Amino acid sequence: MTEFEPMRDHWWWRPGWRAGRSFYTWHITFADQPEARRLVAEYAPILDRLPRLDRVPARWLHLTLQGIGFTDEIDRRDVDDIVEAARTRCAELEPFTVTLGPARVDPETIQMPAHPLEPLAELRSAIRAAIGDVWGPDNVPEPEAGFRAHVSLGYSNTAGPSEPLAEALDTHGPRTAQVIVTSVSLIDLNRDRRAYEWTDVATVTIGRS
Repeated sequence: MTEFEPMRDHWWWRPGWRAGRSFYTWHITFADQPEARRLVAEYAPILDRLPRLDRVPARWLHLTLQGIGFTDEIDRRDVDDIVEAARTRCAELEPFTVTLGPARVDPETIQMPAHPLEPLAELRSAIRAAIGDVWGPDNVPEPEAGFRAHVSLGYSNTAGPSEPLAEALDTHGPRTAQVIVTSVSLIDLNRDRRAYEWTDVATVTIGRS
């Protein structure tokens, strides 16, 4: 039998975070993707029966690419310059298709891996290069290595064993969806209500329209 690491409460306050503070970050969002919404709906019945999970509504489904920093520490003019640099760099890429799922247990989440990784990593590299165009390549935040492309369906809200969640997913059966990535969004993200919610700052199209 596979051994799973125990679940942890995802909502502990990570360094720098506090109530009322928000963060600029680049995400791929999926609110306009019918296949992503279908996948959320297919997993919803099983996740709703797991009380230790805060399920992610389709509206807030996202794939995290690259952070910039806390909004109270960054000049908005720098943000605007980074967006324009991202527009230039992302215009040189092409839209692409990735597969989400099937869902699996992570120590703090139920998450769906996104694959293939290569086009997502290329997009992330373009965003990192755009930040470097403004701040210099040595001042791009977050490590370049270790990128794990995934979309979370739910977040653990308390500590406990992983096995019941893994067994529930196994019984439910694997589900996947293909999504087309045509843009990337810079968002103003907060987590005040034990959920990741945001306002859009800018949307950058991938490829030349």
